[in-house]
Amino acid sequence: MSETRIIDVGEGAAIPSKNDWGLFNAWGISITGAVGVILYLYLFESTPYKRIAHYVADGIIITFEVTFMSIICACCIGLVVGLGRVSKNKAINLVASTYVEVIRGIPLLVQLFYIYYALGRFLNVHDLTAAVIAMSVCYGAYMGEVFRAGITAIDKGQTEAARSLGFNTKQTMFLVILPQAWRTILPPVGNEFIALLKDTSLVSILAVSDLLRRGREFSSETFLYFETYTMVALIYLVITLLLSKGVSIMEARLSHYVRH
Repeated sequence: MSETRIIDVGEGAAIPSKNDWGLFNAWGISITGAVGVILYLYLFESTPYKRIAHYVADGIIITFEVTFMSIICACCIGLVVGLGRVSKNKAINLVASTYVEVIRGIPLLVQLFYIYYALGRFLNVHDLTAAVIAMSVCYGAYMGEVFRAGITAIDKGQTEAARSLGFNTKQTMFLVILPQAWRTILPPVGNEFIALLKDTSLVSILAVSDLLRRGREFSSETFLYFETYTMVALIYLVITLLLSKGVSIMEARLSHYVRH
């Protein structure tokens, strides 16, 4: 079997790696500094930072809910789109390719507004549901390219070997190609997961009570804009850094598995 190549597709955060001394140490400095500042503000500058932390706590939960639901839906959409992008059927390929081009050509903020108000004309859709749909549709296009790249990264000899064993096209794709491609696309999927989490801050415009929305509500009530957005920014930074470290660990394990 040929060596599986690791692809890098996505617009997520920089992933710390021991092979990159600067980035690896920068991650350590950043996470230590961010956590240290949060603890200092919470313990020694408790007024108003302790109030802010308690006020936005439920917003963190909503942020994760939107992120996890959106990434699951985006992966499902991405799989279908990715298969369409590599399909030999010209009609299916054209539809999938058009979807990717259109969605990636429209800013996410515009898509959030459009889907929210378009759905509102026909259905009584909850704000959170509209946000998840919009995020899923947008990131589904990016995930589609991740799946396409992962599928095309698999050596064609794998397909030929499967067909020689009597597998049909569907069996070859789902039993041979996709399992190998999944190992290849996990790192970029992790990247998109981090990027999506950061972009969830945009759903606050739909009245979804995420982390940023709760921060805006607190600052509008107290006029403590600097303190509020300092705490919100630090929380986002810690979450993103922890997730990027998780992706880094996953990539290292996958690379070790591929080599052996």
